[in-house]
Amino acid sequence: MKIIILGAGQVGGTLAEHLASEANDITVVDTDGDRLRDLGDRLDIRTVQGRGSLPTVLRQAGADDADMLVAVTNSDETNMVACQVAYSLFHTPTKIARVRETAYLTREELFDNDHIPVDVLISPEQVVTNYIKRLIEHPGALQVIDFAEGKAQLVAVKAYYGGPLVGQQLRQIRAHMPNVDTRVAAIFRRDRPIKPQGDTVIEADDEVFFIAAKKDIRAVMGELRRIDETNKRVVIAGGGQIGERLAEAIESRYQVKIIEMNPARCRQLSDTLESTVVLQGSASDKDLMLEENIADADIFLALTNDDEANIMSSLLAKRLGARKVMTIINNPAYVDLVQGGEIDIAISPQLATIGTLLAHVRRGDIVSVHSLRRGAAEAIEAVAHGDSKSSKVIGKAIENIDLPPGTTIGAIIREDQVMIAHDATVIESGDHVILFVVDKKHIRDVEKLFHVGLSFF
Repeated sequence: MKIIILGAGQVGGTLAEHLASEANDITVVDTDGDRLRDLGDRLDIRTVQGRGSLPTVLRQAGADDADMLVAVTNSDETNMVACQVAYSLFHTPTKIARVRETAYLTREELFDNDHIPVDVLISPEQVVTNYIKRLIEHPGALQVIDFAEGKAQLVAVKAYYGGPLVGQQLRQIRAHMPNVDTRVAAIFRRDRPIKPQGDTVIEADDEVFFIAAKKDIRAVMGELRRIDETNKRVVIAGGGQIGERLAEAIESRYQVKIIEMNPARCRQLSDTLESTVVLQGSASDKDLMLEENIADADIFLALTNDDEANIMSSLLAKRLGARKVMTIINNPAYVDLVQGGEIDIAISPQLATIGTLLAHVRRGDIVSVHSLRRGAAEAIEAVAHGDSKSSKVIGKAIENIDLPPGTTIGAIIREDQVMIAHDATVIESGDHVILFVVDKKHIRDVEKLFHVGLSFF
């Protein structure tokens, strides 16, 4: 697939890295020559320096025969104009744009071929807000992912010393929970993936990814670790777009406080939010944190744009007694360094956003793609089409499907029914199949499984 990416920042660069490793023809456009040289040195891609909304620059990037344009610059307007130019002059089939401004996003009638021709809108702030909201709703989870519009969920937890399953084989899960069907989809032990099998023994500190129907998730989490007390008090450091959206989404169910440095922004937040308490000051101010009883907080969230400020305020909050600390980290190199110590969960906005983008880039009918363990592996939701003659999966039991190495099928969603995958489960047309790929070099092979042969047409 020939793809033009506008913007060589964190999202554009990470997307280029994912796609270049999968034998796509990638061209990255940016005004920053240094960024382009860095990407060009590391990846097998073309780079073009210039403004991505200009027809001459897009033509130089290969827009005449491009399959897709992904506009993820820091400017909403540049991204939207680039999609318009790609549609009007080059007839680019698929156009994806990152748009951050809520004033644009709330007017859906803007984005169609008669106005601004954007096929897919990506809002990183909304993606990250939804991601954090799910973590708040599932105390003890390291990652929570929805599939099939929330019918099934994948949850990652860390097994703890003395937990009910540590030291036992996976096949004993069924004995512990005879009324709940679940499957352990992946295990990471000391940063290495382990393929889950019936005789695999869970060890303390393993990161265990399991999938189940949404209604059963809490019961399964109780088997793998202590269920943490319900979250009630949430403190947010940073009143930017993510902080505001998150407060708005949870303030009806939780006691929420926002700490924001900018006085004008504080006044705006006070006018917009209903029950959230807005405090003007710095989350790194020990006196302010003590005054606001940070020791009583169930969750402290550092959501500013400054990684160092987020890390320092999170460490302070933890030392002062906050029960759980989550931090946004924009620099991917920091994520693995800080998570798991004093900081419970490090959130990478780039990786959260990349999954949304990848779902539209993959071949076959791929509904969603999610990065696991900060990009080390992927969970994919694919739809099976065709019949037993045209499809490599339909009509076959899972044990008879030739899955790529390191790939497992975790669950199948058939209409409203969540079916946890077992060897004898047979895939039917229209099934949503949830797969886990621990070695991303086999992504293309997974996609090919869900291609429909010509006989179907």
